Amino acid sequence: MAPMSVRVRYAPSPTGSPHVGNIRDALFKHYFAKHHRGVNILRIEDTDRTRYVPGVEEEIVESLNWLGIEFQEGYGIGGDLGPYRQSERKEQGIYAHWTQVLLDKGAAYKAFDTSEELAEMREFQQINKRPIGYFGGMWRDATPAQVETAEREGKPMVVRLRIPRNETIVIQDAIRGRIEWDSNTVDDPVLIKGDGMPTYHFAAMVDDHLMGITHIMRGEEWISSAPKHAVLFDAFGWERPVFVHCPVINGKDGKKLSKRHGDTRCLDYRSAGYLAQALKNFIVLIGWAPGGDRELMTDEEIVEAFDIPGLQPAPGVFDMEKLRWMNGTYIRQLSVPDLVSAVEAYVGHPETEAYWLRDVADDEGRKKNEATWGALALLRGGITSDREYADRAIALDQERVVTLADFGEATAFFFQEEPPMDEKAVAKWFAVPHAAGLFTELKAWLGGRSSVTVEECEAFLRAFGERLGLEKIGPVVHPTRVALTGKTVGPGLFELMSLLGPERMTRRLDRALAEIAP
Repeated sequence: MAPMSVRVRYAPSPTGSPHVGNIRDALFKHYFAKHHRGVNILRIEDTDRTRYVPGVEEEIVESLNWLGIEFQEGYGIGGDLGPYRQSERKEQGIYAHWTQVLLDKGAAYKAFDTSEELAEMREFQQINKRPIGYFGGMWRDATPAQVETAEREGKPMVVRLRIPRNETIVIQDAIRGRIEWDSNTVDDPVLIKGDGMPTYHFAAMVDDHLMGITHIMRGEEWISSAPKHAVLFDAFGWERPVFVHCPVINGKDGKKLSKRHGDTRCLDYRSAGYLAQALKNFIVLIGWAPGGDRELMTDEEIVEAFDIPGLQPAPGVFDMEKLRWMNGTYIRQLSVPDLVSAVEAYVGHPETEAYWLRDVADDEGRKKNEATWGALALLRGGITSDREYADRAIALDQERVVTLADFGEATAFFFQEEPPMDEKAVAKWFAVPHAAGLFTELKAWLGGRSSVTVEECEAFLRAFGERLGLEKIGPVVHPTRVALTGKTVGPGLFELMSLLGPERMTRRLDRALAEIAP
């Protein structure tokens, strides 16, 4: 069978920052187009001028670029079917032309209802438990003379689509199969608003046809609009694209995704220390199953597998713990040069500092964020002052972190002159009988050395433990770790000792001995 000729579009509205749902929409189209060697188009749908937010278009583009989402045509790229911004298409008269076509056919009509009349209509429908919406009023069947009089009087006007009555409207959804509606329950949607701007219902469908879109992929919340869009295509005599209504995204508790589940602006994930590939891999699996219980997938593997049959009708689940697990796995898969480059770029990005020092509601959260940024700033300074030392510190913690942000706290003791001491750890491990002798001997062993190897550090501590007759090395390792790092957990002790070097270790052992001294 010949490959399907696929053309899809990602068409964000610059009314707010892109979140998880928007990004999944973009990813689905990116991978679907690549799988079929088709075309992915970027179109800006900016017809709702009342909700337009300056700067959001730039943020949308930056988010898409960060995630490596590719377009072959569109806004900022070009193509033969532009312009790719709807406000510009409106200025060119594209929508006015096709509005007139519908009016001439009798498939659309002008309506001059006032806001008060519309409010009365809704109130009547509510009181009488009728479907809410505009099902005609006087203007659906108004005479040309009535319309002409209203226009001459300068009454505010919208253009509405004339939904056929007493029919069954049917669409074939690629995920859900046949869906049908009684046309008497479908209201006549506005196509052109009072300000002359087209609505989504009109502009998006006209543009989809003119741009040759083969598949309208969108969230299932748009299913209720599908009959209106199907009627619009039919009214023009155009072939309908394939409707693909993708599942909603819920939190683990089964409720609609919200901020408490982790639904935040896309670029906040970058600022929080997530890798682009991990986020892509995670999001594309929300509502799509590649088969074979696969989860960690390369871009090439996703492209190879991604197709409509894998899309699920049931809601997808956003699981923050799964994202964290994926991100940690991707961090561990990086080569050391790629890892240190990623960390350096992360701590140096201006949005990282802004993210951790942003205003938050509670004091505890603010203090925690400030501490996170303080540790990251320390790491940034370490990279600047001693790149080789910082690189080795980052590499030592690669197996332990979940996000790039975790490297700040994980490596802090390498750069602090006097790392904060965990009081409970000090009370427990500095109280063992051999602690003072261990620190004194280790300090003497370090004297005169400019460096120590991992193997030498291990040999020294094991020999000390054997002399004490200890069966396990833990009672030697733990006091040493607390003395050198202030903590009971961290990267391999022998490795961190080698990296700290004799001079730093000696200063920290002096402090530990002072803690033990009466």
